[in-house]
This record gives sequence, structure tokens and C-alpha cells, in this order.
Amino acid sequence: MTNNITSTARLATRIFRRATVTALAVTLLAGTAAPGVATAQQDRPALQEAIQEFVDIGFAGMQLRVHDQRGEWVGSAGVRKLGEAAKPPTNGRFRIGSNTKTFVATVVLQLVAEGKVGLDNPVNDYLPQFGLDRRITVRMLLQQTSGLFDHTGTVLPDGTVVPGLPSTGKEWVDNRFHTYQPDELVRFALAKPPLFAPGTDWNYSNTNYTLAALLIEKITGRSYAAEMQRRLLRPLGLRGTVVPGAWPGIPGPHAHGYYRYQDGGQPTTVDVTRQNPSLLFGAGDLISTTQDLHTFFSALMGGRLLPGPLLAEMRRPNPKVGYGLGLFVEDAGCGVPVLRHNGSTIGYGALMYSTPDGSKTLTASITGGHGETDLEKEYPKALNKLLREVFCGGQAG
Repeated sequence: MTNNITSTARLATRIFRRATVTALAVTLLAGTAAPGVATAQQDRPALQEAIQEFVDIGFAGMQLRVHDQRGEWVGSAGVRKLGEAAKPPTNGRFRIGSNTKTFVATVVLQLVAEGKVGLDNPVNDYLPQFGLDRRITVRMLLQQTSGLFDHTGTVLPDGTVVPGLPSTGKEWVDNRFHTYQPDELVRFALAKPPLFAPGTDWNYSNTNYTLAALLIEKITGRSYAAEMQRRLLRPLGLRGTVVPGAWPGIPGPHAHGYYRYQDGGQPTTVDVTRQNPSLLFGAGDLISTTQDLHTFFSALMGGRLLPGPLLAEMRRPNPKVGYGLGLFVEDAGCGVPVLRHNGSTIGYGALMYSTPDGSKTLTASITGGHGETDLEKEYPKALNKLLREVFCGGQAG
């Protein structure tokens, strides 16, 4: 079990910053709580204070849902849209970014359980059209140990940034409605040298999960979206979760997400709520709600979606980073183990945490704004405070 909340926060910040930008503004999503759910003002003020801290450091909006022995708590803060006073509803939809990977990994492992996929078989046996190194296994895709270049760009261990397809800055803004085909994403990545020999190191690569989604399609004969519906969304009643394909909208109630970037040397903030998510096919394209993320993750951790041995495989972390098969395994900062897979797209961030038995979960969304705060320094502090409040009974760090 990885006991390193600081490095986890740093990694989360790096991923979030890479996809959202250096300066964002936070506000927590608010609205009418569901019947029987205490409002933030009436109960658990420490949780409200913790999410307000995200707003204070410069995000535009945040909504939080906590399930634990005290029941359910739902709260929010900030604004639904910059320039307006209204707070977003706490049942709002948002782009969940790399939390998508946990959904995709779950479906792949279900196929393993059914004997349709071998976890340690070469990916090339299933997707021969790409001519992949035969040492790359299905397990390596899910655990991010394939060595494949990330088609959205890679940060090397020495800090060197190797750009990929437009994923940040003005170039992304100008191309944010472009439709990519998944084969195109994979072939772009394969045109770059691998970062290391398969299985010898760890590197976060969206390409691994684009391949995993294509594997699902090849094995089942159905689209990734249809198989997600058939195996997870319908059985769990995840009515707020959408596999959008290339559609740029967000259905139903939602907060707006913003991106701050440099345009000709001038800081510019743009509303990026509408964006084509096909760049992140299988790796970060899903839209969901805090309720649906809770339902999914508690079901997964509670053993309702995978056989015990495969769930154990999923939760066995890589010793270098603490990444299992589609999720991180770590410590909340007080000796309490947690599983999670936070995520982001430009304008939106998402948190998804659970205790190993699924009995206590934290799910949240964060929307980017136009703040100037140094998030690399302040975001880990706010996250640490929130995690300790939920999983450690508020123990100080």
C-alpha cells in the first residue's frame, strides 16, 4: 500500500494542470439536496469548509458527495457560471476525465472473467492491425506499463515535455471541436518511440486506454459505448452517465468549465463547456454525476462487478507508483487505505475515492475558472484537507 499523499497530490495536480491549465478558479456546485440529505449549512460544516477552500484557491465551482457511516452528505460552493450568482445543482453532470479508465478497466476485466480475454496475453493477438510489440500484454495496458507514447503528450522523467496531438493552449482551443478516430490516436502514438521496454517501467498514457476500449469493441463486436451501457450503466442504473462519442455537449443540469491560457502573450479565459471529447476515446471521455460515480465505485469495491480474484488483481499496485489495473492504491494520510482514480479534461476535474470495502466514498467535480492562484502549491493542500476530513476524521496533517 502506497503511503504517500503528498506525491499523490502532486501527481494529481500535474495531470490536472496539464489538462486544465496553470490558473483556474473554483467554486462548489450547489443546489437543493435530495430528500433526506442534510444540507451543508445544517450538518458537517467541516466538509463545507473543505470544499470552500478549493473555491478560495481559484477554481470556479465544486460539488461534493460523501457516503459514510453517518449517511450521505451533499454540498457545493461557488457559481454555476462565471458572472452569475446562481450555484450549480449538486446533481449536475460533468466531464469525469480519467475516471473513465476505471470504467474501461472494469469491462476489460469482466471479459477476462468470462474467458474472452487473457490478462497476460499479447494485445497484438486481439488487435493485430496495429503491429504492437508482442511483449505488450492486456495487463500492461491497464497498469500503464506498456511503454507506449501518450498521444496527448508526455512529460519525461527529467521534466522534458514531448507534445502530442493538440491538448493544451491556443492550439487545443482552436481545435476543440475536431473529431478524432480512435485508430488515428493509436497510430499517432505508435509513430513515436516507446518510452521503455514493455513491463520495465511505468508511465501514464491515454493511448493504453484507447487501445483497451478498442479491445472491448473487437472482442464483443459492439461499440465501446454500447458495451458500457450493457455491462455497467444499465445494470447499475447510472442514468446520469453518458458515453458522448464526438458530441460536444453536456446533457441536463451542469456547471460551466473554463480554461485560462496564453493567447499572444495575454492571459485569456474561455468557456470550454462544449468540447469534442473524441481525443480521449476510452481514456477520459465519459460524462457523469457524483451520485453515479459513488454508485459505480462502491459497487466495484464491494465486489459486485468483478470476481474476488480479479478485483484483487485490480487493486494490486505497481510498486513504483501505486497504480493497479485502472485505479490508484494509496493512503489517505492517516493509515487509512483508499482506492481512487481522479481525472480531468480541460475545464473540468473529478475526484473518486473509496475505502477498500466500498462503505465510504468521496465523489466530486471541480470546474476551472479564471483565478491566478498557484495551483501546483495550493491544490494538494486543499485535497489533503478534504481527504483527511472524510477518511481520517479531520486529523491534522
